[in-house]
Amino acid sequence: MTDRPDTPDTPDTPQWRPAYHFTPPAQWMNDPNGLVFHQGVYHLFYQHHPHSRVWGPMHWGHATSTDLLRWQHQPIALAPDHLGMVFSGSAVVDHGNRAGLGPPGSQPLVAAFTHHDMAAEQAGRIDRQHQGLAVSLDNGRSWVPHAGNPVLPNPGVQDFRDPKLRWLPDRQCWTMALACGDHIRFYSAPDLQTWTEDSRFGGPGIGAHGGVWECPDLFPLTSADGRARWVLLVSLTPGGPNGGSATQYFVGDFDGWRFTPDDAQIRWLDGGPDNYAGVTWSGVDDRALFIGWMSNWQYAIHVPTAPWRSAMTLPRELQLRWVDGQPRVASLPARELLALQLPATLQRQGVALGAAPLDLSPALAGSGGCWMLHLATDALRSFTLTLANEAGDQLLLGHDAGSGAWWIDRRGSGVVDFHPAFASRSHTPRLTSDAASDLQLWLDHGSVELFADGGLSVLTALCLPRQPWSRAALAAADGLVLSSLRLQPLRDPR
Repeated sequence: MTDRPDTPDTPDTPQWRPAYHFTPPAQWMNDPNGLVFHQGVYHLFYQHHPHSRVWGPMHWGHATSTDLLRWQHQPIALAPDHLGMVFSGSAVVDHGNRAGLGPPGSQPLVAAFTHHDMAAEQAGRIDRQHQGLAVSLDNGRSWVPHAGNPVLPNPGVQDFRDPKLRWLPDRQCWTMALACGDHIRFYSAPDLQTWTEDSRFGGPGIGAHGGVWECPDLFPLTSADGRARWVLLVSLTPGGPNGGSATQYFVGDFDGWRFTPDDAQIRWLDGGPDNYAGVTWSGVDDRALFIGWMSNWQYAIHVPTAPWRSAMTLPRELQLRWVDGQPRVASLPARELLALQLPATLQRQGVALGAAPLDLSPALAGSGGCWMLHLATDALRSFTLTLANEAGDQLLLGHDAGSGAWWIDRRGSGVVDFHPAFASRSHTPRLTSDAASDLQLWLDHGSVELFADGGLSVLTALCLPRQPWSRAALAAADGLVLSSLRLQPLRDPR
């Protein structure tokens, strides 16, 4: 296939347009931005080039939903101006108009973002990124850049971007987490405009540093047994566990000024190759609701979909769990996704697997290529699930008891030759020593998402089969008894 990332005559690829994952109507998309929930509406902004399927002058695209399933495309929210492109950032509801950016009694939506000055970059200047604001007084339908931009000028740092805002009730001020090369800086302001640096976190010896740190997020989580901690998400590229882009997290304490981690270990939110720059929605009080960009900077501009390029992951609920005394952040599909499930076409208990494959193919009939598989066992051992189609493509995934890893192998899954990094086998460690285990597998056109052990181990991967998956089989050479096995087709919410 061609190495050219964008050609006008590229044929449309509706067979790979996801049914229940968000995609732009056309052209390029990357990081989710400005995630905010307000008056019953989820706002999803995103990095967008409205005139090309490759990265370029960044705008903020915009979509809204009341259920995280059906998305309404909205007009572009923010566009480049005299200060530069509009890079990633966040959005909040300013209850009570604390910052004074709206009329008395209003509740403005305020977006914080990075202005990237391309002329400064081309001139070799490092002070090319500054933080700006935009305000909406009509619930996100239209946005006005703040006249005082930049509200946080560049202090002489080449990578100075991706502001994430949060209101701190105890301090009665806003905090901003900002990515600065190999560390995160925390700033505070009473009015979203006069920022003071409070602290720094990161640097050598803390976390992974295979690439530049980006897209921070800071939020509290409480485990089921009542233990409360703060979680800091940090994306980086390259340097992921399976190559390229990935998101790491730290668990610790935040006192309003400084984040102190429980340890300096490297922990990955998702071990797969295609979950990057994810952050959580603000304004959702009862849970940490996350979504990520479902691609990888190693090959993102070459993925051969048209007229759009890139999708978001499933919306996910992040949970704090303690495993062998260690804090872990688990990810599970958001509860709203249960509404997609149709009656099961396969539901069995006490299924004994062996070397001879168990054929699941009849359960796929009529699924339209979108389905969810759930299995559970009281004594996990090695197994392989094979998906195949009439074109001879195969997607393999499963668990390897010898290495203690969950894995996905897409090397023979269809169209894989558009970039050498795409044809890959990804794996992520099993994080619990419990014998019992469970697995959720979500299939959509063009992707697979694996959630194991209650979301402690996650793998997200694009896959581009030449025809829909029509056959599936489970096998376990050393034997495996499944306490339950269920396959459910998923409806198309569009």
